[in-house]
Amino acid sequence: MKKINDLYDIKNSLLRKILNNYNYPCDVLLDINKIIGEIAKTLNMDEYMKTDENIYIHKSVDIGKGVEIIAPAIIMENTKLRHNAYLRGNVIIGPNCVIGNSCEIKNSILLSNDEVPHFNYVGDSILGDKVHLGAGVILANLRFDKKNIRVEGEQTNLRKIGAFIGDNTQIGCNSVIFPGTVIEKDSLIMPLSTVNGNYPSNKVRIERS
Repeated sequence: MKKINDLYDIKNSLLRKILNNYNYPCDVLLDINKIIGEIAKTLNMDEYMKTDENIYIHKSVDIGKGVEIIAPAIIMENTKLRHNAYLRGNVIIGPNCVIGNSCEIKNSILLSNDEVPHFNYVGDSILGDKVHLGAGVILANLRFDKKNIRVEGEQTNLRKIGAFIGDNTQIGCNSVIFPGTVIEKDSLIMPLSTVNGNYPSNKVRIERS
């Protein structure tokens, strides 16, 4: 199974330093609540608003009308939450991200400079730096038969896992990424693709449904 360092550059930011304590992305998913607590202890509260017991929003964040955020959550600097975005708890949004109209994020981490701009679902997933999801991209997190999910052929004993998407990856409009998919760095997924399994770095995937 791919390790954190295989998918993400974790040398710099506070968030990445904390992720450096983990070997595998699945381990991070199980610990997002704990990670939020660890990050919260280090935040400069002159720069952040605490809007709920466990919701921390940087004062530079642009929040549109109708945005709903369920605790716990951390939203870092210069991120945009456009109208009707829905953050369903256990969410960390790193700096300089865009969460668009009617997008839903749940139990997930976006590291930095990510764009989830139009009618997207991101559940139980980790997105690296500069990941772009085209309009309507869905990161599915539950098998149709409700069985536990395998990642790269290994049993996780988890029923809900979305996708682990490496840095600098673009996914075209209306693509569906199956539960447990790993897309490595610098990949390009064409529009209307259905993607399942593991895809190496610099992979151009052309598979239309």
